[in-house]
Amino acid sequence: MKLLSSNEIDVALTELKNWIYNQNSFEKEFVLADFLHVLSLVNQVGNAAEEMNHHPDIFIHSWNKVKFILSTHSKGGITELDILLAKKIEEVSKK
Repeated sequence: MKLLSSNEIDVALTELKNWIYNQNSFEKEFVLADFLHVLSLVNQVGNAAEEMNHHPDIFIHSWNKVKFILSTHSKGGITELDILLAKKIEEVSKK
């Protein structure tokens, strides 16, 4: 899997609401109703990531916030896998 070009990253970000590109990674923070909702989202994302064999960095902070950081570490930046996982995170966050 190849690294995406700057143009490909820009196009992906137009499709990914409120995701940002920072230091060769995609990032997004979710603010949810409470801690149980955060844990539920983390578990759903964990299951999806495991199925994809592509694992994000996950930071739970405060009682209702979780931040996901996506990067293909073996490639040193963003690949199509990161876009697919970001889209999956968006999908499960709406359930």
